[in-house]
Amino acid sequence: MKIIIKSKKLSLIYLDTETTDITAGARLVQLAHKEATGGQLVNEYFKPPVPISFSSMAAHHITNEMVAQKPIFAGSQQQEALKQILQDGILVAHNASFDILVLKNEGVKTRQYIDTLRVSRHLLDSEQYALQYLRYFLGLNIKAQAHDALGDVLVLEGLYQYLVILAAKRFGLKEQNEITQKMLDLTQLPVVLENFNFGKYKGRPIGEVSEVDPGYLQWLYESETQRPLAEQNEDLVYTLKQYINL
Repeated sequence: MKIIIKSKKLSLIYLDTETTDITAGARLVQLAHKEATGGQLVNEYFKPPVPISFSSMAAHHITNEMVAQKPIFAGSQQQEALKQILQDGILVAHNASFDILVLKNEGVKTRQYIDTLRVSRHLLDSEQYALQYLRYFLGLNIKAQAHDALGDVLVLEGLYQYLVILAAKRFGLKEQNEITQKMLDLTQLPVVLENFNFGKYKGRPIGEVSEVDPGYLQWLYESETQRPLAEQNEDLVYTLKQYINL
C-alpha cells in the first residue's frame, strides 16, 4: 500500500540537508529533496559561507575542499526553486526543526511541515528513533547511503509511507488529505518521553528519577530552557514540565 497525496495544497516534499555544523548558525553543504507527486529528485552541493566543522565532516564526509568550487546557495536557481515548492507544499523531514532552521539561515521559509521523528515517537515503540535506526528496525528495504542527504531522502520517503499506513490503520482514516492532516497534527503534539537517553541517568525511567532526584529534573529543565529556542529539545522540556508541575 502506497498512498500518494494528489491535492496540490497538500503536496509533500521530502527533504534532507547536510550542514557545516549542528548549531543554530548551521549552513547548507548538501541539499536533497523530492516531491511526492512525481517530482524529480534533486541532489546538489554548495559552498557554505563558513567552514565545515570536523565533527560534521566525520558524519557526512564532505570536506571544505570538496565544495570549494561549488556554487553558493544564496541567489541560486535551487534557492528560488525551493522557495516556490515550499510556498504551497508541506516539508517532510526527520527532526524537521533542524532542517527548517538551516533553510531559514539560507533565506528559505517553511510554512507547513511534518516531522517523521515526532510522528515516529507517537506511533512506534522503539528503543531509538534515529532515521537509520528506524530504517533497519522497520525492515525498510531501501538501498541508500547513510548520512548523505540523497540517501537520507530515500529512506525518509520509505519511513513516511510506513507511518502513513500505520496512522491510517490506528486512527481509522481513509482519505489521503485526512491522513496528511493527522500527520501534521501529530507533528505539533509534543511527546512525553519515558526514559533518559543521556547523562548520569541514561536508560532510567524519567518518572523514577523524579522520585529519587527531583532536583536533577529541575536543574535539567532550567539548563534546557536557557538555551536558544531553536536548540531546545521540545519533547524533553514538555516532559520535564509534567514532572516538576509547571
